[in-house]
Amino acid sequence: MQKSRRRAAASAAVVLASALALSACSAGAPEPAPLEPVAGGTLVYASGDAEPDCLDPHVGGNYPQALLASQFLETLYTKDQDGEVVPWLASGADVSDDGTTITLHLRDGIEFTDGAPFDAEAVKANIEHVLDPATTSSTGYLAMQKVASMEVVDAATLRLDLSAPDAALFESFTQPWNAMMSPAGLERSQEENCAAPIGTGPFVVEDWQRQDAVTLVRNENYTVPNPAATADPEHTGAAYLEGIEWRFVPESATRYSALQGGTVDMIDNAQPDTIASAAESADIEHLDAPRPGASNRIELNSSKAPFDDARVREAFVRAVDVDSAVDSLFFGSAERSYSPLSSVEPMGYADESLFARDPEEAARLLDEAGWRETDDAGYRVKDGERLSVHLPVSTNQSVPAEQSLFEQLQATAKESGIEVTTELLDLGSWYGALGEHDYDLVSAPYTKVGPDVLRILFHSDSTVPAPSGYFANHAMVREAAIDAALEEAASADDPEVRAALYAEVQAKVLEGYYILPLYDQQNHFLYRAGLHGVGETTAVATPVFHNAWLAD
Repeated sequence: MQKSRRRAAASAAVVLASALALSACSAGAPEPAPLEPVAGGTLVYASGDAEPDCLDPHVGGNYPQALLASQFLETLYTKDQDGEVVPWLASGADVSDDGTTITLHLRDGIEFTDGAPFDAEAVKANIEHVLDPATTSSTGYLAMQKVASMEVVDAATLRLDLSAPDAALFESFTQPWNAMMSPAGLERSQEENCAAPIGTGPFVVEDWQRQDAVTLVRNENYTVPNPAATADPEHTGAAYLEGIEWRFVPESATRYSALQGGTVDMIDNAQPDTIASAAESADIEHLDAPRPGASNRIELNSSKAPFDDARVREAFVRAVDVDSAVDSLFFGSAERSYSPLSSVEPMGYADESLFARDPEEAARLLDEAGWRETDDAGYRVKDGERLSVHLPVSTNQSVPAEQSLFEQLQATAKESGIEVTTELLDLGSWYGALGEHDYDLVSAPYTKVGPDVLRILFHSDSTVPAPSGYFANHAMVREAAIDAALEEAASADDPEVRAALYAEVQAKVLEGYYILPLYDQQNHFLYRAGLHGVGETTAVATPVFHNAWLAD
């Protein structure tokens, strides 16, 4: 889990104050007592992410849902302060020798906020809900596909029978897209459950004014299921905050201005220039929480021309200048990646040598692939067709700095005779373009705990849409060797074997130039100094506010 980072201005006044403080300490003055949490108040959070269509994260399964759902829903497992997967609503599990039977043990005494017990029947109902095609799940469904059947042994015990061993299942249990909701809530219409899911978490959905805000109120009966996994094991009861007002504020400048003015307490989707500016303020702090799973990357659609030719894929990668764009646009807030996986994933594999800019090599490869002529605009031509590739861009998922990066890549690709046309789309239209395969290049973030995200992104099966209509293998990778390695890794219980297999998969993906890695999925939060206890995040790097409190 990520820790908050205080960014203080290095002004002469601060330096002088520090010197005086040191002098006082050396003279035997007592150190100031740590601040004590204060109960009460409403945290105002301003989100730049697209407003979810549904607050139930089983439906679809995107990151804005996870941000919100982390406040009122809980998961069977979580990650502790050391990054280890540990039980949360569950108390533990037994795994059969062949890995195909999981017996889940659940904690006693937990209730949903409607009074229903959290028990084996409830867990069974939730997993069935995720896997039901009518739910139209994508992220949760893809993580739970191997659950073939379930049997309630008793109120505190549920047996899962899997179609094949799944070494990533407990990682999947940590994700908000597989969180637990009241069975009575799930029995309502999807519209009703989308408006106000019923969970076990520290807050409750009270109201949702669409295109404005979601109001959350404190769950007065809340008890932390596993205090040892939290940043403050002594705080086991209800949240300090009375509630959270979760506003939707698309404009970055408006969000930051509201934070500076004190009308909001925390913002997400902080832009690189804003982060740099905030670093000079003693009144604003920064939480940098890279997401697990995949790196942010551009995927090249290998299922159709021109990127069905590996030489053209490599030529594009060699032609564009990613490093200069990252350096000039991100103000040190992003570090270039050369891996399919996020930097927080221990099994990530990188090969920087594959991605050095080399326009001469790009020219040689394009010549070899038959793109030898140029038109009046300087673009390569073959059989009378211009070498042109289409990049639809989600304005809800690509921050302005990233959109500027795409423009710089467009300019450097042109120098090698490759035309890149970009199209700015809202989230729904962007999903539609992907569903119609109306893209040659795409930047599609995907968050999943653990290296099993490679299966979601690069297995041949992932070219087939989930019930939601979404498919994640946008590079359209269909290689038998990659499939075999991914399947073996999913069944391996030896971490070293898994790591070797995942490294093999990543090497093949990189060497095939199916993707162009960029950087970690950007996940920056800024908050005012009067807000405390917000350095703790879930397994998918969403902030949680059970321990948060307002000093003023």
